[in-house]
Amino acid sequence: MAWIVLVVSGLLETVWAVALEASRGFSRLRPSLLFGVALALSMGGLAFALRTIPVGTGYAVWVGIGAVGTALYGMVFLGEAATAARLVCLALIVGGVVGLKFV
Repeated sequence: MAWIVLVVSGLLETVWAVALEASRGFSRLRPSLLFGVALALSMGGLAFALRTIPVGTGYAVWVGIGAVGTALYGMVFLGEAATAARLVCLALIVGGVVGLKFV
């Protein structure tokens, strides 16, 4: 259960990162509210998962999911460059996250 909560919390990290950008420095209400809710849920889920998952592993997995998710969102929806080098770097992050789960 802790791993499922951790993955969902990592996905919520992507949500709050995207909402933070969309809030334009907290000048837009709806993205600002989404940021706050997603941040609270993401942190709460991370805290729950860290009850049973070691902090180094849990935090690295959480950040990795959020970083990869946010980068992919930027490439797919915001027109950010999807170069081969960027995709390889993202694949390395995913490989590291998966490795942490199984080591």
